[in-house]
Amino acid sequence: MSTLLSPIERPRNVLLRLVYALARLRFGKVPTVLKVIYARQPRLAPLAARIVRRQRRLSLEPELRLLVQARAAQLNGCAFCHDIVLAQALQRRLGMERFFALDGNIDAGPFTPRERAALALVDDATLRRRIAPATWKALREQFSEAEIVELVWLNAAENYFNLQAAVLGIGSDGLAAALEEKLQAA
Repeated sequence: MSTLLSPIERPRNVLLRLVYALARLRFGKVPTVLKVIYARQPRLAPLAARIVRRQRRLSLEPELRLLVQARAAQLNGCAFCHDIVLAQALQRRLGMERFFALDGNIDAGPFTPRERAALALVDDATLRRRIAPATWKALREQFSEAEIVELVWLNAAENYFNLQAAVLGIGSDGLAAALEEKLQAA
């Protein structure tokens, strides 16, 4: 899929050039989202960075957080976001079979009751914008009220990023595949 706006390979903004260099170091390339969105609106980059930092500081366990993000990206058809979440899971050396199982029936997959409740929330909130009574009951059994708020916020934040990338036609950068190759070669 090609982007609707051409990527800007050499931004004029000096700070953004530094961000590009840091991204190359971290990912091996400059992610397309930087070249399409933030090269045109550099003032939005600090907001995105703050959201990402906050996502990582939630009290939810990292694997659950990434499963939630991957599921939302999948439901929203955001190949870029799904790819970057899978790359983060690989970096953490998490069991990838669970991430690949998101394609199937969540209730039949290799998920804990806690994960099933969180993923049901993602499905309900992302697809219907409300929580079904059965999902609410499962959430109350598995999570504190503070954790439920974190889950809702995490899903909303992921939907925010998904909407931007999907609408602008920003597809996968192949970050997960490249990282997987690198890890297998090591």
